[in-house]
Amino acid sequence: MKLFNQRNALSKWVRQEKMAGKSIGFVPTMGALHTGHIALIKQARSENNLVVCSVFVNPIQFNKAEDLKAYPRTLDSDLAQLEQSGCDAVFCPEVKEIYPEPETRVYDFGHLDKVMEGRFREGHFNGVAIVVNKLLNIVEPHRAYFGEKDFQQLQVVRALARMEGHDVEIVSCPTVRESDGLALSSRNVRLTEAQRKEAPKIYQALQMARDLYPGHGVHFIKENVTAHINRSSELTVEYFEIVWADNLLPVDTPEAGRTAVACIAVYAGPVRLIDNLTLYS
Repeated sequence: MKLFNQRNALSKWVRQEKMAGKSIGFVPTMGALHTGHIALIKQARSENNLVVCSVFVNPIQFNKAEDLKAYPRTLDSDLAQLEQSGCDAVFCPEVKEIYPEPETRVYDFGHLDKVMEGRFREGHFNGVAIVVNKLLNIVEPHRAYFGEKDFQQLQVVRALARMEGHDVEIVSCPTVRESDGLALSSRNVRLTEAQRKEAPKIYQALQMARDLYPGHGVHFIKENVTAHINRSSELTVEYFEIVWADNLLPVDTPEAGRTAVACIAVYAGPVRLIDNLTLYS
């Protein structure tokens, strides 16, 4: 497995491999890897000749300095997992390599980056878009892989790829869960024992929404899901929304044959967990 710290060296290697007829799959990460990340690597491995992964904690997508400071950094473990999973090259740049100058660009994604996560994490998706655009320009992959757990991010990245004219297929990969339903996240390691015990109620509530939809009104579903989680002394719902999968606009009335997504953010103490589940009518 090759390790790159400089963008020009990585770009040169990728271009050589592409000229040799190799297809490139790319998995961008912020490290603190878990089984969900490895599932992305394995899917990329199965669909491409070579897999490139980035490990970069992107400072400009954090809207709270304490969250950036608290984000787990486990590079040695990450590199060992990547090599074992069959990754061919890893890009681990310093911040100055990605941002030699302060970033001032502001993207306009319409409502996509303003609802749900965007409402509570101002500037988050702009920071995501800037770094993903930079990484796609450096790697120029045939395919890039993103997890469905961050469903809103996935839609923003798809819009970004169209907007910037990237010749890349954005591949979505199913959410990977623990045996009790909790979606895998790098933040899970920060949960206390009591919080970890209660956290599966998030997925249980999403399953409740799936069972109630579309036979009950959206308002009824939202009230019941929120109450189910807030009954726990360890959990507090920040938002719960039911939106159309194709445009993230809120669902007022379910439509036959049209897919919706239940999206949720929950605090377990200071740890913020997000999850979602597809709803079919």
